[in-house]
Amino acid sequence: MYAGIVRIIMIPVNEKGFFYLFRKEFYEQITNTYDRITGTKAPPFIRSFKPASDKLQIKTSGAENMCKKAILVVSFGTSHNETRRKTIDQIEKDISKNYPDWKIYRAFTSNIIIKILKNRDRLLVNTVNEAMEQMFTDGISEVIVQPTHIINGIENDNMKIAIQNWRNRFKSVKIGAPLLTSAEDYHKVITALIKELPELQNDEAVVYMGHGTTHYSNTSYPALEYMFRDYGYEDIYIATVEAYPTLDNVIKQLKKKDYKKVILVPFMIVAGDHAVNDMAGEEEDSWKSILERLGYNVGYSLKGLGEYKRIRNIFIEHVAKAD
Repeated sequence: MYAGIVRIIMIPVNEKGFFYLFRKEFYEQITNTYDRITGTKAPPFIRSFKPASDKLQIKTSGAENMCKKAILVVSFGTSHNETRRKTIDQIEKDISKNYPDWKIYRAFTSNIIIKILKNRDRLLVNTVNEAMEQMFTDGISEVIVQPTHIINGIENDNMKIAIQNWRNRFKSVKIGAPLLTSAEDYHKVITALIKELPELQNDEAVVYMGHGTTHYSNTSYPALEYMFRDYGYEDIYIATVEAYPTLDNVIKQLKKKDYKKVILVPFMIVAGDHAVNDMAGEEEDSWKSILERLGYNVGYSLKGLGEYKRIRNIFIEHVAKAD
């Protein structure tokens, strides 16, 4: 008889917990029926299910509660699997390590990358909207969205728009900042970059390749170079692929000094197409080829910023400051 009653009020969720779902009147019906049939009062293990009010009661184990919180890591994405494993995957792993009670979700903002991965690798990656929908379907109530974007540009704006449409469906939705947001971020990024560079000789310069954007936040790139100068690093330059400053702008500065060697380094989370082809490729229009034609000895790194532990730590700090 106990089993028959228990089956009515206990609905298994998984091997770790149960939902106990019943209203006050249903509880009274069960206990009264038990009393009438057996002539005795219902045992303590049944009476212990009594709800504090007539509202629906949901009790879950600690494991179930943990699954109610999630961090959505949003990246532009890359079709280069090796650099993705070293950068985006590692950022997600580090965040997960620091937030073990939170489930980690992934989204890319590049529809082109998402399509390539689906068709080429049968790898499915959600858009931001799809990831928000998946978290809602999974019963997540508290969400932190952490972008791996470098600047507060177009991709970050579009991400926020997609999130806004889902805010009222969750108990809490917080958004972390991109890499370069506060003056403190710039300081920490410069520190991280310098730690990764070899000691430069008097005739050597470093040129970082940023992506660039038509968005007003493109000013982050010249601002970062200005801070390098302020900190005494006169031989470090920043150029972008798609905006100002361009490689031509930087070449004008290189010609003012007697540099013999230029080291190219990607200022991007992943070392993908731009780094491999536009920066270090053998095509005549690559940055490497252009600088070599000008007589410079060119070295390069294919290490994305996501491989730098100090850079990953900045994103972890931004998760904690999300609002």
